[in-house]
Amino acid sequence: MSDYGHPLTFGAFLSPGNAEPGRVVGLAMLAEQVGFDLVTFQDHPYQPAFLDTWTLMSFVAARTSTVRLAANVTNLPLRPPAVLARSVASLDLLSGGRVELGLGAGAFWDAIEAMGGRRLSPGQGVRALAEAIDVIRQFWDVDARGGVRVDGEFHRVVGAKRGPAPAHDVGIWLGAYKPRMLALTGQLADGWLPSLSYLQPGDLDRGNAVIDDAARQAGRDPADVRRLLNVTGRFAPVGRGPLDGPAEQWAEELADLALSDGISTFILGSDDPEDLRRFAAEVAPAARELVAAERTAATTPAPANPAPTPGPAAPPAARRPPVGAGAFAVVPTPDDGARRSAIRVWDETTRPTGPAPDLARTYTAHDQASAQHLVDVHDGLRAELTRLYDLVEQVGAGLVEAGTARSHINTMTIRQNKWTLGTYCESYCRVVTTHHTLEDRGVFPHLRRGDARLAPVLDRLEQEHHAIHDVLERVDRALVAFVSVSDGMTELRAAVDLLSDTLLSHLAYEERELVEPIARLGLN
Repeated sequence: MSDYGHPLTFGAFLSPGNAEPGRVVGLAMLAEQVGFDLVTFQDHPYQPAFLDTWTLMSFVAARTSTVRLAANVTNLPLRPPAVLARSVASLDLLSGGRVELGLGAGAFWDAIEAMGGRRLSPGQGVRALAEAIDVIRQFWDVDARGGVRVDGEFHRVVGAKRGPAPAHDVGIWLGAYKPRMLALTGQLADGWLPSLSYLQPGDLDRGNAVIDDAARQAGRDPADVRRLLNVTGRFAPVGRGPLDGPAEQWAEELADLALSDGISTFILGSDDPEDLRRFAAEVAPAARELVAAERTAATTPAPANPAPTPGPAAPPAARRPPVGAGAFAVVPTPDDGARRSAIRVWDETTRPTGPAPDLARTYTAHDQASAQHLVDVHDGLRAELTRLYDLVEQVGAGLVEAGTARSHINTMTIRQNKWTLGTYCESYCRVVTTHHTLEDRGVFPHLRRGDARLAPVLDRLEQEHHAIHDVLERVDRALVAFVSVSDGMTELRAAVDLLSDTLLSHLAYEERELVEPIARLGLN
């Protein structure tokens, strides 16, 4: 068993299809919005149905600001290493240090040869890759004396000037499966990047052993080689197999891979926006929590007088609640009263209020965690609103076309939410009871049954959900009009200002009225 102690990170593995060029860009931007650490793209230069990966990465780098980018993995036989070194360093400088370098020795040799590349045997491919890494690292080492010199069997550079240096220490990750490639990973690389679908049971353990031995022989610490993994699967209400089931099953399986096989970066292969959202919002946090708990337990000394063995493990939401048991301590987000628009979609003074909380009541940590989740979900929507403003400014500056902006907005949670079901219900019910439909286990129907005094508040919230939908439609119409109206930016900004007013007002009202009932009544 291997756990190298690296913090867990999560990424997306996207197909660079050219039929809808804006789609893959929108998915990359979505991945950043929902919290991914990394976005990667297939690199098959011989595939006419794909965009060129390095051109795409440059475009995506200009549309994002925090997420890291990499080819998964770069097709080295069609990417000369001297040119590749400067491409990587240049994009890393332009993106503020957000580029990593996945490398592969090559596959699909008929297609490579048809494009002018040289067909190599497996052994030749490994040797060519080792030479390429030498070339790339020499180009990046601007402090060394003299030019780049590699007189290899496959790559030859005779005194080229070094540079530029990347903005950060770019990781070189190898897509390796066979012993020679695995040994090369341990000797020279910063990461191992296989795909789980290509591995047989035990391959991760065997691969780690080869990499670790090779690293030690090269005088390196095996932990210097990060273990990454491309994963695919299916989200389903009931588990039917590995990575085929509810989000909590995914989290447990990924946590086991982290603790048993040392995997610290999980990269989801999917072009489905909903899969990306669920992986980032439900799987990643739970997997991080499970791994952190196990690591803490492994390093915490046992007490002198051990306590009795505890009962069944608490559900994930109760393992690390935002507040402890006792008096109600979840703080709703206040409405600061600031408004950007002169239009009022509703009269806030007519909003009903629910029953006053019982000040003598106490709440368990699980109760409070359930209530806190409503605030957390809303915080995500507030953050999306900020990103929406940024996107509109990019449209106004000519950096993003209106059509691309529409496509991008349509992938946002604020657009995808079925507002008639309730913001909270759409997210929380999926986390807690993935095997039931939202309609069967919706939060609003449950609260109605639990406390009839909440009915006027719930009726009003549902009315506001419909109104928010109409305001979002107004934003969409303003984007459509932007390209044909002389002063379309004014209308677009006004529509987004109205959305900001209605959404922030509504979220504050919903939290004020529902956090305590959710804690008090639960969800079952």
